[in-house]
Amino acid sequence: MASRKLITVFGATGAQGGSVARALLGKPDFAVRAVTRDVKRPSSLALRDLGATVVQGDLDSEKSVEEVMGGAHGVFLVTNFYEGFSKEKEIRQGKTVADVAKRLGTKHVVYSGLENVSVVTGGKLEVLHFDGKGEVEQYFWDQGVPVTSVRIPFYYENFLTIMKPLKVPDSDHYILVLPMGDIPMDGISVADIGPAVARLFESPQGFLGKPVGLTAQRLTVKQYAEVLSKHMGKTVMESKITPDMYAKLGFPGAKELADMFRYKWMKPYRDIELTRQLNPNVRSFDQFLSENKKAVKDILKVTSL
Repeated sequence: MASRKLITVFGATGAQGGSVARALLGKPDFAVRAVTRDVKRPSSLALRDLGATVVQGDLDSEKSVEEVMGGAHGVFLVTNFYEGFSKEKEIRQGKTVADVAKRLGTKHVVYSGLENVSVVTGGKLEVLHFDGKGEVEQYFWDQGVPVTSVRIPFYYENFLTIMKPLKVPDSDHYILVLPMGDIPMDGISVADIGPAVARLFESPQGFLGKPVGLTAQRLTVKQYAEVLSKHMGKTVMESKITPDMYAKLGFPGAKELADMFRYKWMKPYRDIELTRQLNPNVRSFDQFLSENKKAVKDILKVTSL
């Protein structure tokens, strides 16, 4: 047991971090140090019961970061822009981990990064929850830390939560409000990210210093709607909304999300075949919905447009 490689997993009680922690706990060659702010929350206790060492940690404290990374072979880092809605905070947290990893000689960091859209588009688009991660990604590379940046696509889970179909008033139909037109959009279940990341820790050769674009499937909004229709037993239609129209919807962050979708129109690098190599059991959207029947039924309770 002493020969197992210890991986420190930040955000271990969140969606991505939890997926990674559980996948690593299923591997005999790894031990998991799960980092959370509250070691007594149910999700923390569940990880402990699975065999993780659950520790309290704070990404805003360099001392805390060094303590939870000490003695670890590798680190999985995911930061949460929506916790404070601060690009600057995400950058500080990411750079802190990079600096500590360099100082400690950490063998492999897998970072949940994304493209710096502002840089890629010459300032034409700004997507804060992408751009900060892109800046951190570059900082890891510039510091010479052995890092693999995994770039994640749209979560399938979003179709059951924040981007779920909405019921058309005075109708039995539902509508999917995504400004992608006929451009296919990459997607994956967050549960399938963990096994891919675990594989990167098992076999880092060829991935160090590089981005890895993960995706399970690439569908148009119309195709996503058709799969949802099949599982909901209701007609789900695409909305035909444009990014310009989406930006004017008026909810907080509408313009940033519109720019995110505009960037997705550019078909950023995500690799289906590589994802399948890293996780042969990665699921299609149809398979994902088949395994989440209760959540699909809950869509039928959504508020109308």
